Amino acid sequence: MVVVFVLVLIVVLAVLAAVHWYVWRRLVRDVTTRGSLPRRLGTVAVVALPMLSFAALTSSRAGAPFALQQVVAWPGFLWLALLLYVTLALLVGEAVRPLLRRLLERRAQAAAPAAAPAPVPVPVPERAAAAPEEPADVAPQPAPDTPAEVSRRLFVSRVVGGAAAAAAVGTVGYGTYGVLRGPRVKRVTVPLAKIPRAVHGYRIAVVSDIHLGPILGRAHTQRIVDTINSTQPDLIAVVGDLVDGTVENLGSAAEPLARLRARHGSFFVTGNHEYFSGADAWVDHVRELGLRPLRNERVEVAAGFDLAGVDDIAGESEGQGPDFGRALGDRDRARAAVLLAHQPIVVHDAVRHGVDLQLSGHTHGGQLWPGNYLAELANPTVAGLERYGDTQLYVSRGAGAWGPPVRVGAPSDITIVELASKQA
Repeated sequence: MVVVFVLVLIVVLAVLAAVHWYVWRRLVRDVTTRGSLPRRLGTVAVVALPMLSFAALTSSRAGAPFALQQVVAWPGFLWLALLLYVTLALLVGEAVRPLLRRLLERRAQAAAPAAAPAPVPVPVPERAAAAPEEPADVAPQPAPDTPAEVSRRLFVSRVVGGAAAAAAVGTVGYGTYGVLRGPRVKRVTVPLAKIPRAVHGYRIAVVSDIHLGPILGRAHTQRIVDTINSTQPDLIAVVGDLVDGTVENLGSAAEPLARLRARHGSFFVTGNHEYFSGADAWVDHVRELGLRPLRNERVEVAAGFDLAGVDDIAGESEGQGPDFGRALGDRDRARAAVLLAHQPIVVHDAVRHGVDLQLSGHTHGGQLWPGNYLAELANPTVAGLERYGDTQLYVSRGAGAWGPPVRVGAPSDITIVELASKQA
């Protein structure tokens, strides 16, 4: 296992090094002159930014001071997003580059003055015409690039590189604005055969993947609380990955959760990131804030269905993984069961235990396109509502962001799941 991890790490580092070299070549070397200040600054940036990214990724688990985590988080994480989109834009530019050069060459040829008339040949004496032949083994030397060709190549590199950089900055900027603005409300109606007519229209506010940390803090929590309360839900479900850090560093950032309001209360289940941050301490803290943790247990909601919650599978390493037997084992299956489980992948266990609706998060909807295609490889559903046997699974894209505070093609959301009775 250790050998496999080391090999994977080596491959990842090699790929990252190759990508940074490619970006340096196209955005620094090809658009600047040797020894110039812009080339030196660009080279320093391409070396320093990945070091900041590494620091941003590792500082929390290394126990670095929270102030230091905040310093390195913004540039380090934003560079990862910029690197992705500037690389994609430059690869598209590889197809544009030869076309643009050919167009410039044709325009230069069309603008050139008409060729002078060819000189009249002068007869040469036979003896003078005989010239010694060049040795057969001397290869003709390629003509050096003319100043015009060098100028065209530099112009094309600057146009393509500038367009790629602008596209990446615009994409990441808009994606960052989407995260910092806060999630938007999404509404989904889910028909359930077992719920009584009286429960028709019951609204559950589902929020997942808030990811409080060195970038997203108390103001982010307050925006989420205000948005949820404005919908006046009957019940609130916080479906894991609330934090990326300890209670000591982020406890105050989570305090606005105490102002959540719902007729039947607020409930919480752990996500995988809670186990990187001290799950037991966070469970105690959210309980103090007025949320009820569901740790492999269930409650009978007065409205007429069972609400269950299981610990995240990341807790298995600490003996705290999901226990479907405890949460659902001896219940009355004539009643509908709604399950809170952070990761969609446990839906197959939910099917075996007769769950009617599972509410999950974890995937972020891919967060950064084309990350959704990778998320599809590891999750049965990346976002939205799907059916597995008699169980329906709804996956939220989440209300925050992990790593780069950027979303592209996967806007953040808070979902109001409205239960519909088939008897109504």
